[in-house]
Amino acid sequence: MAQLLVLGPVLSFRGAKDDKWIVTGLVGISKDVDIPELILEGVKCEHPRVLCTHKKHVFLRYDLTCTLQDVERKVTFGIGDELQWNFTVPGRGYAPRMAYVSCNGVSDPSAMRKLVRPANAVWEDLLSNHDKSLRAKDYLMDKEQLWHETRTHDKGFQRFHLLLMGGDQIYFDSIWEDVTGLKKWINLSRDEQINFKVTKALETEIANYYFGHYSQRWLPNERRAWGAGDFNRDCADALSRIPSIMMWDDHDIFDGWGSYSPEMQSSDVFKTLFKYARQAFWVFQMQHAIEDLPELATIERNILPRDPLYKAIDWPGTQATDALALPVLAGQPGFTSVYRVGPLALVAADLRTERSRTQVMGPDTWGALQNWMNAVATVDVAEQAKCQHLILLSSVPVAHPKLSFAEGFLDRFGQEHVTDSSADDLKDHWSHDDHEGERKRLLENLARVAEVGKLRVSIVSGDVHVAAWGTAYRKDIPPTSNWAQIQQFTSSGVVHPSLVGMMERLFLAYLNSSAKDSQIIDVQYGVDMMLFPGHNQYVMPARNWLALELDTGKDNEGKCKLWVTWRCEAADGFSNHLHAVHPAQP
Repeated sequence: MAQLLVLGPVLSFRGAKDDKWIVTGLVGISKDVDIPELILEGVKCEHPRVLCTHKKHVFLRYDLTCTLQDVERKVTFGIGDELQWNFTVPGRGYAPRMAYVSCNGVSDPSAMRKLVRPANAVWEDLLSNHDKSLRAKDYLMDKEQLWHETRTHDKGFQRFHLLLMGGDQIYFDSIWEDVTGLKKWINLSRDEQINFKVTKALETEIANYYFGHYSQRWLPNERRAWGAGDFNRDCADALSRIPSIMMWDDHDIFDGWGSYSPEMQSSDVFKTLFKYARQAFWVFQMQHAIEDLPELATIERNILPRDPLYKAIDWPGTQATDALALPVLAGQPGFTSVYRVGPLALVAADLRTERSRTQVMGPDTWGALQNWMNAVATVDVAEQAKCQHLILLSSVPVAHPKLSFAEGFLDRFGQEHVTDSSADDLKDHWSHDDHEGERKRLLENLARVAEVGKLRVSIVSGDVHVAAWGTAYRKDIPPTSNWAQIQQFTSSGVVHPSLVGMMERLFLAYLNSSAKDSQIIDVQYGVDMMLFPGHNQYVMPARNWLALELDTGKDNEGKCKLWVTWRCEAADGFSNHLHAVHPAQP
């Protein structure tokens, strides 16, 4: 029984609707075994949907939807009596307690040798904060954790209702080394790379790599099997106990996707890699059937070819027959997804499907996102709870130190190479000169929503392998009108090492020096990096994860405060760093 699963369970949150907390569970099994029966709260789940088959494996999606009740509760699901897991469902109308992580892997495995603690130490800390039953016998709490102990764990609940995963849930950078045909391609001249045609055999290898890698990374063979001894306290334990919202970034495709030259982005190799990365993301992270994925169709216009322009997908029509479909934003070609839960709105923005060196999102995505946020701001409170906090998941930070000198140097001298990420890492940033116009547009849209809806907007990001806090603000509005202050919380990574090497420490000093300078977007908007809470620098160089929790109950008189807590890894344990986002003031 313990060896039955080759992947999963992986829980996915699909939204809250009609007093239902909609959750699905992804499970992978061998083709030659019977499809297992999952039991949820003592009742057999409906027959699962087959999402795809790959080689000897079949991947299934189960419906684990629960009814929302007046108070939160912990539910149990499992396979028979041997394999059981739990997740916690919030009370009706309450905002979920959330954990955020990013960068669940490494580009270069040798980087893990720099760590003084085990590779999964941050996952273990998150799980120990989430569920007291997962803690090691000798686990000791600090006073911040004790606060949650009496309010959550002592009542029999788990701390988090949702796990937000902001990008790089899996690293495919190794594909350049592991697939022989691609390893040979790397050594070709640039012109030869651009003109290279992918053979059918190489395409099959690429497809197999993307579809096989998820099982290897999310349920590796070397971990203890489910039910065999102590918990592993790793990514798999988290994915099986906290329903997730996932959005991809470059490493879910390969390092730097979207930030290479137009010629390289349109090469046959790049297009083939993106095709199968997109399919695998759709199946494993979004938990949709492979046959339901629409193709991307290019719009033929007399415009420069540097920015991809795709036809908007009719997502409501495409998903009409799938009652468990993700709430993908209508009228856009990408995967941007949107959620409303009680006083909270969540946007998981797709910043990769349409990315180029000079574009983050395409025009249809901008329009669809703006329309949805405007609807959130003007909601009829008689029909739906007023939104008090909007959280935008942006895989790359919007407020981050601007590295003008490094940008200029790498733009002039940096080389385009898939195994050297220095240049594309900077080109990914919203603060890069090539994306500054879109950053201004984003801030304008977010500030308008905050003003009209009298709500607070916060941005949560990863990517940069540090913890940091910044703010974007309207310079013409007094600080007492706090809706005009957009908070940026950066948390990265849950596995990837932070800046620990000698050259990385020099870069850290450069980051902190650059962070002192205010960024003037225009006469109306500015961006400042703030000293990291409980730290004497702007950037915290440590692996970390982030908790996002709203006040609940009658004491707040209908106005919720968003508490943000970083848990940062240190040689002797973890430190807490807190910040509060107060309700909107006019």
